[in-house]
Amino acid sequence: MLAAVFVLAQASAVAASAQLPDPLQLSDVTEFAAHNRSEVSAAYAQADALAQRPAIVGALEDPMISPSIDHYPFRAMEEEGGSGQRFDWSVTVEQRFPLSGVRGHRVAAARADAQRAKALAGATQLDVVLEAQRSFFMLQERRRMSRVLVEQLSLAQQLVKVSSSRYSAGTGVQADVLRAEVEVARVQAAQLSLAAQIRAAEAMLNTSLGRAAEDAIPELQYIASKQAPLPAAAVLDRALKSRPELTAGSAEVDRADAEIEVMRSMYKPMAMIRVGRASTMTEGAGAMVMIGVTVPIWRQRLRAGVDEAKAMQRMAGADLQAMRRMIEGEAIAARETVNAALAQSTMLEREVMPRARAATDAALAGYAAGQGTLVSVIESARALWDVQAEQLMADSALGEAWARLDRSIGASQGARP
Repeated sequence: MLAAVFVLAQASAVAASAQLPDPLQLSDVTEFAAHNRSEVSAAYAQADALAQRPAIVGALEDPMISPSIDHYPFRAMEEEGGSGQRFDWSVTVEQRFPLSGVRGHRVAAARADAQRAKALAGATQLDVVLEAQRSFFMLQERRRMSRVLVEQLSLAQQLVKVSSSRYSAGTGVQADVLRAEVEVARVQAAQLSLAAQIRAAEAMLNTSLGRAAEDAIPELQYIASKQAPLPAAAVLDRALKSRPELTAGSAEVDRADAEIEVMRSMYKPMAMIRVGRASTMTEGAGAMVMIGVTVPIWRQRLRAGVDEAKAMQRMAGADLQAMRRMIEGEAIAARETVNAALAQSTMLEREVMPRARAATDAALAGYAAGQGTLVSVIESARALWDVQAEQLMADSALGEAWARLDRSIGASQGARP
């Protein structure tokens, strides 16, 4: 019974921790995804594991304790009785250690590996955040579109009402009524399709946040920034300082440098010291001391090891340089994408949308007054609906462009002025 209560309490705690704030903002999505996705936990766990490697590779080999019977005469087994020692024995402790700084170089290489893993974990976190933000904008666009469809349905139903009034008054034709009813049916079909798309977008956002796909998503709240992004020089500076991929690349170069020193250390021998206590049948108790060194005579193998490490160092340096150029290009391209999306969204909001609404209102008013045709009204309405859909897509594209710019400079919501 107590176990069941404990399990239920744990489940309640997990469910409570997975609740999203209402309304859900982009900053909430960013924080939730960064701390709740298993991919991020796995990446940092790997980094934590590699952080222990320096202590492992930098330690000496374990000493070896060797008790032994050095000489046991066969005739001693045949003799009966007697006294005194009947065999030679010894107990020794052996320790091996390098006569070079190879342990320190291995520690440096392991530390570089750990630093690289930590930087890549940061990159994984940024990728996870970007994925969650894109899902956020997709769901926001579709939910906003559902409200626009409600307005479109109201306008289509108004067209049916006006055309029916004209037909009843003898100033219209039945075809106009049927044509208006077609627009109503078309909008209703779009609503049914959009409802399924919204459910799909909610499942995608839940998944990107590390939640169950069927969990409820509260209302979303986001207003895209209408300000221009930072200057190109500032964007480049932040990208080159903050991108975790560059940190990982620099760590890879450091690791390659350390591996060169490791291979060079192989030219120096390893030493062995063995000490212990011994006893013989003739001399009695005594001490044992042994010193040995390896002889690294296979120079061709050692030179090949150093050459291999140098080649890996050149590769790491070239990869880092290529990555730096790629990141610079990504940052500038992301900044210009924001400028393009900002220009489109602003023009649609300030110039195109008001004119489309005015044209539709004028066409509908003229048709209701017995002037014009239903076709012109429907054309104006469809033009308005297209502009509304374009506006929603432009706003979503602007938000996603900001998110990509943040990712390109290695920050979350950090590229805004």
